[in-house]
Amino acid sequence: MSDQSTEVLRLDALRKSYNIGQANEVEVLHGIDLSIHRNDFAALIGPSGSGKSTLLNILGLLDQPTSGELYLLGQATSAMQDAGRTALRGNSIGFVFQFHHLIDAFTALDNVLMPLMLTQGKPDKLMLQHARELLAAVGLEKFADRKPNQLSGGQQQRVAIARALITKPALLLADEPTGNLDTQTAAEVFKLFRKVNQERDCAVLLVTHDPRLSAACDRTINLVDGRIESDSSNIK
Repeated sequence: MSDQSTEVLRLDALRKSYNIGQANEVEVLHGIDLSIHRNDFAALIGPSGSGKSTLLNILGLLDQPTSGELYLLGQATSAMQDAGRTALRGNSIGFVFQFHHLIDAFTALDNVLMPLMLTQGKPDKLMLQHARELLAAVGLEKFADRKPNQLSGGQQQRVAIARALITKPALLLADEPTGNLDTQTAAEVFKLFRKVNQERDCAVLLVTHDPRLSAACDRTINLVDGRIESDSSNIK
């Protein structure tokens, strides 16, 4: 395991309950301990109802645990105000979902720029250059001015990956990112995640139901009934 200085994310005794104090109170995550480091290329797997979506929302600072602590880049997040958590999430985490959530009225380039435009307003020359470089990195430099409906499903997902990288995140969270793609396109998108991990000093965590995809990752974290049942290396 990498040394502490490369740790991107750490969970200590993390629990999550719903309907707290009511007769139907239920605990979904039961004391999760987990570390993700810069060089990690990991899969999060588990049956439906195991708590994967809940855990992913907490990892992405979209939801808060009931107890325990989440450290992102060494910062404890549980006592943070919403504004601080939002800023930390925006600067440190990139998200890619099964459905790309591109804005149809915008070009590929503008979709990539969207996270920066939300925080910094009109893009300057450097931001535009960075966005074009990311489109080139995902093989879409010639498609910068196309709208999403002029792109294939795989191309749209690559735009979504470029958008997730525009803030230079330390962690990329991908929720079933190839679930909507044919086998060949899925393989290309997976290769792109590999490239991101190796070339951009960015930890990657893929949530997947696909055993072939998880086996191709360096590490597989198996969540069962709200507990990590196993956390194993796939590197031979």
